[in-house]
Amino acid sequence: MQTGLQSADYFVFLLYFLIITSYGIWIYRSKNQAAQSSKDFFLAEGSLTWWAIGASLIASNISAEQFIGMSASGFALGLAISSYEWMAALTLVIVAIFFLPIYLKNRISTMPQFLARRYNEGVSLMMAIFWLFLYVFINLTSILYLGAISLEKMTGLDFNICSVMLATFAIFITLGGMKVIGYTDVIQVFFLILGGLATTYLALNLVSTKIGTGSGVWEGLSLIKSKAPDHFHMILDKGQMMVHNGSGGMEDAYKQLPGLAVILGGMWIANLSYWGCNQYITQRALGASLPTARAGLLFAAFLKLLMPVIVVLPGIAAYVIYNGNADTNIVNGIVESGIVKPDNSYPILLNLLPVGLKGLAFAALTAAIVASLAGKANSISTIFTLDIYNKYIQKNASEKQLIWTGRLTIIAAFVTSVTVCPTLKNFGKGFQYIQEFTGFISPGIFAIFALGFFWKKATSNGAYAAAITSILLSWYCYAYVPTDVMPFLNRMGWVFLACVLIAVLVSILEKNKASENALEVDTAMFQTSRNFKVSASIIVFIVVSLYVYFW
Repeated sequence: MQTGLQSADYFVFLLYFLIITSYGIWIYRSKNQAAQSSKDFFLAEGSLTWWAIGASLIASNISAEQFIGMSASGFALGLAISSYEWMAALTLVIVAIFFLPIYLKNRISTMPQFLARRYNEGVSLMMAIFWLFLYVFINLTSILYLGAISLEKMTGLDFNICSVMLATFAIFITLGGMKVIGYTDVIQVFFLILGGLATTYLALNLVSTKIGTGSGVWEGLSLIKSKAPDHFHMILDKGQMMVHNGSGGMEDAYKQLPGLAVILGGMWIANLSYWGCNQYITQRALGASLPTARAGLLFAAFLKLLMPVIVVLPGIAAYVIYNGNADTNIVNGIVESGIVKPDNSYPILLNLLPVGLKGLAFAALTAAIVASLAGKANSISTIFTLDIYNKYIQKNASEKQLIWTGRLTIIAAFVTSVTVCPTLKNFGKGFQYIQEFTGFISPGIFAIFALGFFWKKATSNGAYAAAITSILLSWYCYAYVPTDVMPFLNRMGWVFLACVLIAVLVSILEKNKASENALEVDTAMFQTSRNFKVSASIIVFIVVSLYVYFW
């Protein structure tokens, strides 16, 4: 196996880089970004089309977390990890119908702003701090870590150099504001999908060559289904499959994907919190009209259905080749210091690509990483600037001051993540790390938002209680309750119910008939067009069919 990129690979990557930077500069100048307002910079208000919104959602969501982390989970768990993608498609439909109308009618720019309007400034500040901590130390850092690992494996460059290069590239895109991010994300998604499909093609063809007769991709697909039948079930029973945990041991796959919880329990909490109550995601739609925003979310939902083909199948293919000792390069690349490292499976496959195609895959992976880094950094900048700096530090800040504060925040966030990301090498699988620790506050966040949307009697003290309960109860279960007793998805479901119960009890004890800040919810807000209903029905049908077939 020849590691590193060759001249043709660098040419392809350079072409990608020039296209992205040139288009970004053109967007910046043509959209008059130099004279932009703070709302233009942070939200691209009224500027993004439905296809730009949908593409930006996917570009920001699909990153090294999926390419590296989810492929690693595909190596260990199989197709079942696709629940995060296919359930997300259903979640996007729900968010488009019920969440977006409330945000847009109330002219919400940030999630803390919603909390301030619905509850009070204290709840808003508390959650803004929580989000900043989560986005910088969990999300931004983990994306950078997984991205640097993949670049290190492909180029042979030092891990720290790779992390600095990725951060620098992302900084230049992010400094242009949401318009530049949104429209360049369309090109990022093109490279992401094209390069991702090329890697999947290679992986399946490699299975055919190493294990079968070499007749091609369809034989490879048939072989991975026959050689790893336990990797093609969506619902896993307890004790059904033991998998590599990335730290040298084995664990029950049920701990990560506990049976029916993926469709009836905690998976909904994770998805609804991520897609509906997350500045990083909703920010793309908050500056558009309701029909445009809804169409963008539906477009993203259709793209979500395709993602397992790109990020999960290569991991399963690598598992089949590794398990059959069919390729020394793959076996040696996945085993690191005597420990099976599922996170290495995707980068190792990329190194097996032919010259030129490897450059395309490298561009696809870089596109995914940089788009996610830029989107996350923009959200960090938005929350800090609008919800902390402009409220508590400089209330009379000019538009120019707000924009420059946002840009300095972006740089500070990347410097922090570059410094922290090497410590993640102590964890097993990157994707699991992200889900595990994000789950500490997701139940409380969704409980606060859901009650704030649909229950007028929910109070600020109830919101405080839900947030505190989420963190303390999640930490207690994580530290003292074994995962074979309570897998983290089940933990999220139970913690969510506890948060709702406590928030309701606290609100009732205050004896308020209705919160003064309760939002007016008109059922007419949730009406959708005929085209939306048809498209949403197709998405639901496809997801249900996939679960029935791969049950």
